[in-house]
Amino acid sequence: MTNLFATDALLASGWAREVLLQWDDAGRLTAVQAGAARPAGVEAAAGPVVPGTPNLHSHAFQRAIAGLTEYRGAAEDSFWSWRTLMYRFALKLDPAQLEAIAFGLYVEMLEAGYTSVCEFHYVHHDQDGRPYADDAELALALLRAARRAGIGLTLLPVLYQTSGFGAKPPGEGQRRFVLSTDSMLRLLECLQPACAAQGARLGLAPHSLRAVPPDALREALAGLTALDASAPIHIHIAEQTQEVDDCIAWSGQRPVAWLLDHTPVDGRWCLVHATHMEPDEYRRAAASGAVAGLCPSTEANLGDGIFDLSAWCAGGGVWGVGSDSHVCVNAAEELMLLEYSQRLATRRRNVAANAAQPQVATAMTLAAVRGGAQAAGRPVAGLAVGQQADFVVLDAAHASLAGLEPSQMLAGHVFASHRTSAVQGVYVGGNPRVVAGRHAEHAQAVAGFIDARKQLLRDGA
Repeated sequence: MTNLFATDALLASGWAREVLLQWDDAGRLTAVQAGAARPAGVEAAAGPVVPGTPNLHSHAFQRAIAGLTEYRGAAEDSFWSWRTLMYRFALKLDPAQLEAIAFGLYVEMLEAGYTSVCEFHYVHHDQDGRPYADDAELALALLRAARRAGIGLTLLPVLYQTSGFGAKPPGEGQRRFVLSTDSMLRLLECLQPACAAQGARLGLAPHSLRAVPPDALREALAGLTALDASAPIHIHIAEQTQEVDDCIAWSGQRPVAWLLDHTPVDGRWCLVHATHMEPDEYRRAAASGAVAGLCPSTEANLGDGIFDLSAWCAGGGVWGVGSDSHVCVNAAEELMLLEYSQRLATRRRNVAANAAQPQVATAMTLAAVRGGAQAAGRPVAGLAVGQQADFVVLDAAHASLAGLEPSQMLAGHVFASHRTSAVQGVYVGGNPRVVAGRHAEHAQAVAGFIDARKQLLRDGA
């Protein structure tokens, strides 16, 4: 049994005082006792303890191009022109480089308050588009990176078959992504024991409606359910207005409406972005139990648009946050950007607060943890018995936090600090992964990341 005493801790029901956390050798919380006395010899946290945030959407390799696409390369830059640059980079990546980039990223995530990640993994083949001798080559590189960093992982191999609605053939820039449905199901069978061996969760990510024809989507979902009836399913949807227009031209329906009418969307699903919905789509999608996977920094960077959080929450919708293309790697900053986007759209403040939690940072943290855990398909839903002991210790001595009440400290962390700077410690499964703001392998992770990026740029990526 391992213990930590927190003067203040954020539980699912809200802030609690004098909380004793206990977990077993498997890293599961066995006791969360408020109003407890601190036992002799038990370490006291250096500040408020908050649940670790699951990152529900990641394309790890894209961290290496962050900052490299911020120039006007077309008369009017958009998501689609950015995608062309991203494809060029993806075509050069090798397994060792992917592992080094992912390891660097996962260490960075831990230091920024993420304790688990859902990896939406779609680079499957070699640079020429040929399968590796082991189809799982690149997926296994991601598993190794997560294990070394000590971050929880939900691995989501991506099914990608077409370049547009109506089964348009894939383009040359997509040659590393394409898998047949049978090949994907074989890959999932291969990866299942590897994921189980390190406590990772395996799911499936049909890339998008434009990239997976209806028959393939139906067959893949049936195969996944036969393998694991509770496995998470993530899909990009309604991210761009052009995608919406193309879907209407193909089917007569908007993407979210089509998905709800043709697939059994439920709590297993994460609808990534879902930016462009009409009121009935918000209502129906929220009622399905699916998680809205919001990536505010990437959605802003790519000019996607603004999700209507109020409409989603009015329907009882569950949501979480991800860092997607990793132009920002910081759990608190994604929450800040999400709230600020709502303020800009509605010209109101504290939009994400609610009657139960009027403190907006508290309300958002609890919502992101709940939705992120559901999307991850792992027991990481906060500080409660039976959940994994994943949590973040804030630095009570930080200038933006010192002398404040715990809810104010969290607000200071989200809205007033440099955000990473106020993270004192991070625990995953009860294991201290970040101490005094740094991961034990910080220097090695940074060096490997930089070297991999240098190689890729030297090779013309």
